Amino acid sequence: MSDAVKKISIITPCFNEEASVEECVQTVGRLFAKELPTYELEHIFCDNCSTDRTVDILKEMAKTNRSVKIIVNSRNFGILKNTYNGVLAATGDAVLLFLPVDLQDPPELIPEFVKHWENGYEIVFGLRAEREEGFVIRSARKLYYRLLSRLTYVDYPPDAGDFQLVDRKVHEAMKQIDDAQPFMRLMTFESGFRSIGVKYTWRARKHGKSRNRLSQMFEQGLNGIISFSGAPVRAALLVGFAISFVSIIYSVAILLLALFGKVNSPAGIPTLIAALFFFGGVQIFFIGVLGEYILAIYNQVRRKPMVVERERINFD
Repeated sequence: MSDAVKKISIITPCFNEEASVEECVQTVGRLFAKELPTYELEHIFCDNCSTDRTVDILKEMAKTNRSVKIIVNSRNFGILKNTYNGVLAATGDAVLLFLPVDLQDPPELIPEFVKHWENGYEIVFGLRAEREEGFVIRSARKLYYRLLSRLTYVDYPPDAGDFQLVDRKVHEAMKQIDDAQPFMRLMTFESGFRSIGVKYTWRARKHGKSRNRLSQMFEQGLNGIISFSGAPVRAALLVGFAISFVSIIYSVAILLLALFGKVNSPAGIPTLIAALFFFGGVQIFFIGVLGEYILAIYNQVRRKPMVVERERINFD
């Protein structure tokens, strides 16, 4: 890399985070001034149409801090699209794909990330060794990401999140992926560049509660499986084949028993009803699986913009 001043871009999505944005800006600013003074900072805040004072606070800070850049969406497009739109707008030599405004992922690790990047790693990712959250949600996340790492064709560490610093080469590779439902944490590993993980503790929120509702988390999780795994469709094929095979064996057995007078027809009615309900349920389930893939294709071919922006600030 050249001796010119290198720029580090940081992407922070936000929605109704008036209690956190000022602390986030100040914490990152102090960190760069103290530990990364030779790097230029570009801190992009992607606002998902907040209804509180989040945007007003950011605008006020942006007046005196040119490193603070703001993208304001016309409505709430969800955290995945909102964050990825900010990533597409980044201009740094390296990009921190996601820094939560409540600083649950510790910004203190950024200097270590930068050090690994300077040593030649194109992807430096955080590994959530511990999580400061409830047992149920922690266990559910752990189960999902281990399942995802087994199902996907991408070599993916299950404890890695979007808290990743990527080189410009990775950033450019990501921009070439025209995905209507971006799932960033796997997109980076799909690119195939050198990577290294750094363990840390994912902290509890300081202010308020998560804006990421359960329905949104379910949608994001389903999107990860649909986008990076063909396992559900293959499972449908295998289950269908297995059920058909068992049904044939069962039919042959019933036929043989009937030939030897061992079957009383009226007695088979409950079995028939149970079988109809079972096979009907299996069919409906896998029609739903296929429907999710068809919906993903439909969303892709519609060619909608990632988000619709109301305004940008400090991007000139």
